[in-house]
Amino acid sequence: MNPPNSNTSAPQSAETSRVGASLDHLVIAARTLEAGVQWCEETLGVTPLPGGAHALFGTHNRLLPLTSAHYPLAYLEIIAIDRSLPPHSGLRLPRWFDLDDATIHAQLDEEGPQLLHWVVRVPDLRVALERWASLGVSRGPMIEASRPTANGLLRWKISVREDGQRLFDGVLPTLIEWGTDHPRHSLLGPTFVLESLDLTHPQSNLIQKAFDAIDLQHVSLKSGPAEIHAHFRAPDGTAKSVRYAARIG
Repeated sequence: MNPPNSNTSAPQSAETSRVGASLDHLVIAARTLEAGVQWCEETLGVTPLPGGAHALFGTHNRLLPLTSAHYPLAYLEIIAIDRSLPPHSGLRLPRWFDLDDATIHAQLDEEGPQLLHWVVRVPDLRVALERWASLGVSRGPMIEASRPTANGLLRWKISVREDGQRLFDGVLPTLIEWGTDHPRHSLLGPTFVLESLDLTHPQSNLIQKAFDAIDLQHVSLKSGPAEIHAHFRAPDGTAKSVRYAARIG
């Protein structure tokens, strides 16, 4: 037993311990996966790698590896509704990332695939959600999800609201906690450098508090119209950028 005046530190509580959040992946939404692949080839100059299907939400994806000095496990996800996989009838959940939203559908139809959202990785999703709840931010309940891969079942926990909304026009990220494996480990191919992720939103003060609550750093956030900008460096050194601007009304 330690004496009463011992300097031995007590274990940190969930309220005071660091969360250690990291940018996990960027989400490009497309009306169809074929349209997303074409967008990637025309915009970034590469064909995205195979991904998989998400039976729980009726979506499927293609992936592109990214790297960054701060986020070495980052990747780009191109996601679309898979018409052969309806949402899970037992949960009756809308699709994640606002993919059932009519305004989003119209924007994708008129403007093509969009950098609709982004996802942040945390080591303890429950703690991160509690931190945000203390700020009045309801990111949604924790849901366990999985998809089969060539290396076995990929498992993760993710925050998805019951209405499927992204919140703050997609500028506030979804939170994810991976299981024993991470999809970036198996992505072999041309790797783009993510040079910066720049965000603007009219409620930037509250969003910054949410970032600080989970120790999220190395992402630029300023006040302004709701927009997401990602800047890349292609394998051949060419600068590439992708932008999303939320529609008003």
